[in-house]
Amino acid sequence: MLEKVRNSEVETKIILSGVGAITKADIDLGAASESIVVGFNSKPDGEAKKEAEKRGVEIRTYTIIYELIEDIEAAVKGMLAPKFEEHHLGEAEVRMRLQFSKKGIIAGCYITEGKVTRNAKVRVYRGRDLVHEGEIQTLKHFKEDVREMTMGQECGMTFNDWEGFEEGDKIEAYEMVQVNA
Repeated sequence: MLEKVRNSEVETKIILSGVGAITKADIDLGAASESIVVGFNSKPDGEAKKEAEKRGVEIRTYTIIYELIEDIEAAVKGMLAPKFEEHHLGEAEVRMRLQFSKKGIIAGCYITEGKVTRNAKVRVYRGRDLVHEGEIQTLKHFKEDVREMTMGQECGMTFNDWEGFEEGDKIEAYEMVQVNA
């Protein structure tokens, strides 16, 4: 049943199966193959426990078969890399460059669509050309720090490690959202 637990990205392989207690040799094999050691109606002996702790090998023991299967299925799902999807938040236009001695250059912007949030990912376009891809570092309404600004509002933005924006640049804000596979 364990060999049937798989999906398109992760597959389970049984390297060794046997009867009796989990031994030091089982732990050695688990360490060499970077595997977990699973026991059904068996426990590790004293030497195996010490060796597993020393070498960082995980031992899982079960007495109910469906718990073993469910746990292995959960482990396989946990091994998958999370999948992310881009969600469009909104757009803004740079209306002016504001120079401040301490803060550097701030983009004076007008939100033309949706919303823009602090720490959102952004793409900055000059005409049709992509000139910057990064993140919003600060978002301000007058002198106040804000979390988000919505369509029709004016705000100031700075970007992480970039001040190359110009009047007329279009800012596309988005976020990456984890989706369940």
